[in-house]
Amino acid sequence: MEKISIKKITVNDVHQLQKIGKQTFYETFSIYNTEEDMQKYVTDSFSVAQLNTELNNENSEFYFAEINKKTVGYLKLNYGISQTELKDDKTLEIERIYVLKDFHGKKIGQILCDQAINVAKQKNVDFIWLGVWGKNLQAIHFYKKNGFVEFDKHIFKLGDKEQTDMMMKLKLKNEYQINL
Repeated sequence: MEKISIKKITVNDVHQLQKIGKQTFYETFSIYNTEEDMQKYVTDSFSVAQLNTELNNENSEFYFAEINKKTVGYLKLNYGISQTELKDDKTLEIERIYVLKDFHGKKIGQILCDQAINVAKQKNVDFIWLGVWGKNLQAIHFYKKNGFVEFDKHIFKLGDKEQTDMMMKLKLKNEYQINL
């Protein structure tokens, strides 16, 4: 099997991030949404200006998954006030884990998830959380397999449509842990 490497993304990688961001979002959601809604979302969310803003945010981190220097997936993490909802210093949000369709089933999502867990441990947070579309059963199964449990729901707006996301969390620390 080919070696998968993780690379932290910088502003110099903005065009590659834009390319894989648009491609993976289309691959994942285009069959469920109108072309108009998809275009509106990717135009707003994956513009170079928007991605540069996100890349320059000190409370967000991006990582590429690469095979032979080819970008095959990416991860976006938020902590502190940059989280889309909880905004708690003791939590970390996985905002995006996406893998190119041709590379599904090759453990790339798992390696990106493990990267998120490692960053969360370095930041000494209690929980990792995320939102996943309720109809994305493959992703829900993946997160459950990794120990995430549902704790709430929220609305995700794609174009003019509101979709319900399942909010899931992974507890990293025992709340009753005694530090000696």
